[in-house]
Amino acid sequence: MSSDSNCIFCRIAAGQIPANKVYEDDEIVVFHDIHPWAPVHILMVPKAHIVSMADVTAEHAPLLGRMMALSPRLMRELGVTDGFRHVINTGRDGSQEVMHLHMHVMGGPRPWAKG
Repeated sequence: MSSDSNCIFCRIAAGQIPANKVYEDDEIVVFHDIHPWAPVHILMVPKAHIVSMADVTAEHAPLLGRMMALSPRLMRELGVTDGFRHVINTGRDGSQEVMHLHMHVMGGPRPWAKG
């Protein structure tokens, strides 16, 4: 599995930086966003260092599928019962701030601060 020692998400996945984790397995770590846009705002991060969606290949399909399939379960467990939103920012022009692929999953009562 590839990693980047300068990447904050790689360091969170490696346990070098603490995070309020919701879920973790061999390929994915999920934690609460430190600057939430919604009452429930989690980040789903592959442990492998993939820079962005622009770098995704067919070999990543099972991983991304698992992330999508896992998100409804986690949102239910976090008390979100009336819908949620997935956001994947890609590249600087796509508002990606951390150059490690991650999916925002946001839900909870409206109105939200942003989004």
